Amino acid sequence: MEDNSSCSSAGTALSEASFLQRTLERLSSTQCLKVSTEAPVAVIALQRYLSDQPEGQPDSYDVTVTDGVWRAKCSVHPALNHLVHSNTLRTGTDVSITQCSFVYSERRLGHGYICIEKLRCGGEMSALLPRIQDVASLPMMVKQGMERSVELQSDVPLQVSRKHYLSLWNNEDPEGDIWTSGSPSSHTVLDVSNITLLSSLESCFRNTWKPLPLLVKIIHKSRLRYYGKFGLKIDYPFQAYFEVADQSGTMSLVLWNELCPEFYQKLSVGTVLYIQNYSLKQSYSNRSRPQMDHHQMKTFHSVEICLNARNPTSVVTVVSAKSVLPQWGLPEVSYLFTTRLQLDELSNNSACDVICLVTFVGRVERVKSNGKKGPEKFWTYRWIHAVDGSSDRPFILEVFSSSQPEVFSRICPMTYLVCTQMRVCRVEGSLPYLTSSCETETFITGYHKGQPYVSDPRVKTFIQWTKTLKDNVVLQKTSVGGHYCYPRPPQTFTQSMADASAQVPLVAAADLKKEMETLQYREHKKVAIQGQIAAVRYTKHPKSTESRGTEEREQVPDVAPDVCEPNTQDHPSTAEQTTAPISTAEEISVRGIKRRIQTRKVKQFSLNLRSMAAKRNRRSSEIEEEKESDSGSEDTPNVADSQQNQDSDVISWESSSWPKQKQEVSEYLCEGGLHQDSVSQRFTIDEKDVLLQRSNLQPTHWTPEQSADTPPPVVCPGFYQVTILGINKQMAIDAAFLPVVSSDDPRAVALPQDPHGNTMLSCLSSGFLCPLSHSQSTLPQPEEVLGSAGELEDMHLVCILDLCHLGGDRVEVLISKVYRVTEVSKCTAL
Repeated sequence: MEDNSSCSSAGTALSEASFLQRTLERLSSTQCLKVSTEAPVAVIALQRYLSDQPEGQPDSYDVTVTDGVWRAKCSVHPALNHLVHSNTLRTGTDVSITQCSFVYSERRLGHGYICIEKLRCGGEMSALLPRIQDVASLPMMVKQGMERSVELQSDVPLQVSRKHYLSLWNNEDPEGDIWTSGSPSSHTVLDVSNITLLSSLESCFRNTWKPLPLLVKIIHKSRLRYYGKFGLKIDYPFQAYFEVADQSGTMSLVLWNELCPEFYQKLSVGTVLYIQNYSLKQSYSNRSRPQMDHHQMKTFHSVEICLNARNPTSVVTVVSAKSVLPQWGLPEVSYLFTTRLQLDELSNNSACDVICLVTFVGRVERVKSNGKKGPEKFWTYRWIHAVDGSSDRPFILEVFSSSQPEVFSRICPMTYLVCTQMRVCRVEGSLPYLTSSCETETFITGYHKGQPYVSDPRVKTFIQWTKTLKDNVVLQKTSVGGHYCYPRPPQTFTQSMADASAQVPLVAAADLKKEMETLQYREHKKVAIQGQIAAVRYTKHPKSTESRGTEEREQVPDVAPDVCEPNTQDHPSTAEQTTAPISTAEEISVRGIKRRIQTRKVKQFSLNLRSMAAKRNRRSSEIEEEKESDSGSEDTPNVADSQQNQDSDVISWESSSWPKQKQEVSEYLCEGGLHQDSVSQRFTIDEKDVLLQRSNLQPTHWTPEQSADTPPPVVCPGFYQVTILGINKQMAIDAAFLPVVSSDDPRAVALPQDPHGNTMLSCLSSGFLCPLSHSQSTLPQPEEVLGSAGELEDMHLVCILDLCHLGGDRVEVLISKVYRVTEVSKCTAL
């Protein structure tokens, strides 16, 4: 009796302490299944899946929250989806649930869930989560009588019509526990006496023929393709292409539907497969294919091998490397590694593989795919600079997510990067760059072991070169994050009437607001508008004092605040990453990332700073010396908002007609601030996690490590705020202009550094101050540049704007180039 009494008392105390438990009890006792409440909870998971509603939002979201006592998996009402799209509702923060309801499943007995209908989002990072020792150990709250509901207890959507989650920010990355990997290969003895060769499949395609087993090796692997849409009655609508080979040649193999979660992550380039019960179909011609001329093998394009879970049920055996026999005659995997020096000789759209040392990693951004079928889709990508010792110029890489999220999120400076099947892009007036193809795979330090390329002579040559490097020297040339866009706009702006998709769209001033309002988190757009520059304002970066904390720091225009947000989980390996000589079998890993983010709408013209001292980790002596020379102290003021402004730090010019025009415009978009996320930062090993956290996307799941560190402050000499007045003088917008002032800036790579007069117009046109060097002492002062701004008076211009949604209400608006009307041409259709 005493035991029962104590258990009852403990249960009562647990209920009283739990906001979630009390909310569920209220929902269970009310007649309308809906309550207004005030439940402060922390968000620990946010998961996306295809909606099962015929109208409205294409995506649905489940959110897992905790009050420190229980965890609860809830559905997000579609009316709140915009909070996810803007990254306002995100993991690692606190929210207050103000209205919720309980939804019973009409399709399944014993299943129901809480639907959050209204909530208030908190700022910055959670105050609750740091007090919880182990979030995963908290019990999952389930309504009495629904304890057997699989959806409430496992990693599947609450809506019973959906079987899996999608990646939060794209459709290409595997997401959830259904994606299996690491299963042991088969060591069983295979009967290869009755196999058929790929060369015989084309002749058998149209015959009534029971397929014989195949024994093949994977030589290329594509990223995942998700083709789900409303009304499609397929539980796992995924597809992945592989190129496989035997002694007779190569052929495409397609993994369909349920087999993708089971096998996609088990199958790698170099894997040997023994395949039974497959089907053949005519090849789909309208798809990308890897370039395979260097394999010097015959390619069979007319048919492709299809592996399905049914009709017929394919049997796929992954053969262990130790069981592969030489007499099988399977070809070796061949690569086409290209050095940076050789890149200049390659033609446009040709394919190559690269191995290089990363020196710059840009922030992850998203762009809408061009596909018109199905729900809206986004690609995720980032820009990378990397060197291989063959040239003074780096590789410029546009790397898209390749269904390897654990690699993509951990790419950082000082890592050895391998990218396969990259395509050469040549643009007039710019250096060539490489972009991902559907068959691109990426590998970083920590993931090279066991890959077929480790024995390639060109890889070994690269490793020998890295042994000559010194970490502290390379570190001084590294950076991470910030705005980066390549290639730069051409010298002449062309508006083609025949192909509107081939250039930057010229938008009406009235439509610009809509373009900005419809942006989603980290979505990037480039637009052009006509108008004139009505005003320019330069804001200097504050200088910290010698005596930290005893003297006031200078106040300057604001750089919109953002604090860090959580991201990826720790990698199993804990070794720190350096450029110390390693063999291709010894890898250095990247740890998880800690970050939080604070969002706020910028409504003021000026940007101000308040000092936020943060204790910095110890760095190498070279970087410490450089930081001290830049800031005057170990602590640099962080970029945030303040209410005041000192005129001595602001220099401005405005046209004679602007004061009157400013009163007459019907819309003035004051989004022209400079944000922390807009400026790249020096990379250090000590601050690796938090720097990458800032540049990566918000994670699906929160982990304790993600909020442990304070982000390092942004160092920026200053920026220009340019006010653009639309050509019809009905709308104005503020855009930030951050010219390149040092050759160490990642944006300086491949700039056409033709000398110019350093006038305001020539700087806006070229994007930099000249001459560019490691030192800024020879550059003109902002006063000198603005002294020439009078030539902008009433000048008709076309302005190229880069827009990027940084989360919450923050929209980055940067001006990347201006054209005079004499530099604009119009092409008409023939």
